[in-house]
Amino acid sequence: MTRVAIVTGGTRGIGEAISLKLQEAGVTVVANYGGNDDKARAFTERTGIAAAKWDVGDHQACLDSCARIAEEFGPIDIVVNNAGITRDGTLARMSYGDWDDVMRVNLGGCFNMAKATFGGMVERGWGRIVNIGSINGQAGQYGQVNYAAAKSGIHGFTKALAQEGAKKGVTVNAIAPGYIDTDMVAAVPPQVLEKIVAKIPVGRLGQADEIARGVAFLCSENAGFVTGSTMSINGGQHMY
Repeated sequence: MTRVAIVTGGTRGIGEAISLKLQEAGVTVVANYGGNDDKARAFTERTGIAAAKWDVGDHQACLDSCARIAEEFGPIDIVVNNAGITRDGTLARMSYGDWDDVMRVNLGGCFNMAKATFGGMVERGWGRIVNIGSINGQAGQYGQVNYAAAKSGIHGFTKALAQEGAKKGVTVNAIAPGYIDTDMVAAVPPQVLEKIVAKIPVGRLGQADEIARGVAFLCSENAGFVTGSTMSINGGQHMY
């Protein structure tokens, strides 16, 4: 039986790597995206993976989109909540809109996608939800009270929902990436990036595929005894 997966923010960066890794494992993948139609179209042409546009921070859009995908591709077995945005700034400079946008998409998206899919997974007795947190949700980061709070919230959300799915064959886990070599990190000024890399014990940025391999394991049959866990993939930058 072929599993069906949705990867939010799945056409670029870490999300693209996750989509490809799940496809490689024989999963039927639908990659959600929020904005860039041209890049999404190019992604589908390059990979053969369907792309579907909606705002994960919009509750009704998640319900409607997941229903359409289930009708077209089959019941949704796997959800990877990867979509995320940043609106960085110190608290003094951060607007309420900056706070609300990040919480609505990064944390609210996890709730919305779970509401759309978790019940079906429970009914069928099998499911995998993987939420992408962050090292900055574990350790905090200057100028990111919104992002750090949302990502920290994801870790708590994961542990609570895992308890609801545990006896029903549905696992819920998180991955907390460190600094990964993506467009988002490439936008960091070189002198700042140099200081970041100096604090990573393995001495380099991570690769998107290294996160994707962790996600693929947590989504597999082999991970049935792993739930409520946060896997840190950060090169040793934050240990606890």
